Amino acid sequence: MRVRIALCTMAVPMVLAGCGSVPKHTLRPGQHPQAFKKTITKTVGIKYLLFLPKDYTAPGKKKERWPMILFLHGAGERGDNLELVKKHGPPKIVEQKPDFPFIVVSPQCPQDEWWPTDALIPLVGEIVAKYRVDPDRIYLTGLSMGGFGTWKLAVQYPKQWAAIAPICGGGEPFLARRMKDVPVWTFHGGKDPLVPLKASEDMVNALKKAGATDVNLTVYPEAGHDSWTEAYNNPELYDWFLQHRRTVGEKSK
Repeated sequence: MRVRIALCTMAVPMVLAGCGSVPKHTLRPGQHPQAFKKTITKTVGIKYLLFLPKDYTAPGKKKERWPMILFLHGAGERGDNLELVKKHGPPKIVEQKPDFPFIVVSPQCPQDEWWPTDALIPLVGEIVAKYRVDPDRIYLTGLSMGGFGTWKLAVQYPKQWAAIAPICGGGEPFLARRMKDVPVWTFHGGKDPLVPLKASEDMVNALKKAGATDVNLTVYPEAGHDSWTEAYNNPELYDWFLQHRRTVGEKSK
């Protein structure tokens, strides 16, 4: 299943100079402040797994709104085979636990690409429109490359998430202030050889410096890069998610 959304920005038309023509301008030599605008239309699409809990259609629950997890996998699961996405994390868990109490959306990043944030947000919007998602209980998590994607999405769209859980990832500490009101529980292996523990520590320290009060870092001292298995197998993570509702920005009615 694919999502295709046209994205537009206000702009002025592009003018191409004819072959051999001389561009016309009225500026004198020197440096001048200028501005540029252009219309860009872009179609975005991404494959994903969608999990609906066993009780989603149960009698008495057909009007219930459900919490949702958006899960971002690591670099090893990129491609066009959705079976790869089931290798780790929530999409693996729901294969054994059909009563998992969340709607789970697990997109797949295309091969040789990084997480396309311009596709993920429209995807969330489409899922919310089509299914009984509680828009104030949407949680974001990811591992490794998906951990980096989680930090990035939280910085870019802080009002979207009730809470986030980046695992063995990192971000840009100088932008952390943008998401200081988003609850965070991040995980990392103390012996991670690929993504240093410092990458998570820097984001946590930057958030605290910006005034964030709901920030947690769990370090597994003997874990290498795989800190996600223990993190996602911890039922306390999902209990922690459910303790949070979106409180920043305009709340959905």
